[in-house]
Amino acid sequence: MKARNIFVLSLIVLAIIGLGSVLIGNPLSLLRQIFIMAAAIGIIYFIYRKWLSGKPTKNKEQKAFQKAAKQSKKRFKKKVTKSTQSANHAKKRPIRRKSNANLTVIEGKKNKKNNRASF
Repeated sequence: MKARNIFVLSLIVLAIIGLGSVLIGNPLSLLRQIFIMAAAIGIIYFIYRKWLSGKPTKNKEQKAFQKAAKQSKKRFKKKVTKSTQSANHAKKRPIRRKSNANLTVIEGKKNKKNNRASF
C-alpha cells in the first residue's frame, strides 16, 4: 500500500473510533453538532445560490438576447397553433374516392444482371 492510502485508512479508523466514543458518552451533543453543521452548510449553500450563481450580469447583450428569445418563443407558439388548425381543416375535408385506373405491368429484362462497375 502507498503511504497516502495508509494515512487515509488510519484517519478513517480514528474518525470511526471518535464517533463511537462520542455516541456512547454523550449522544445529544453529537446530534447538536450534526444539526449545527447541517445549518452552516445550508446557509453557505443559500448564499452561494443567491449571490454567486444567481442572475447573470444584465448588460445590453444579455437583454437583447432575452428579448430575441421571447420573440422566437412567440413565433414558435404561433406556428404551432397554425399547424394544429391546418391539421384540423385537413381532417374535415371529404375523403377523395380512389380512381379506377387500369394499371399494366411492363415486362423488363429480369434475367440480365447489371454490371455496376460500368455505370
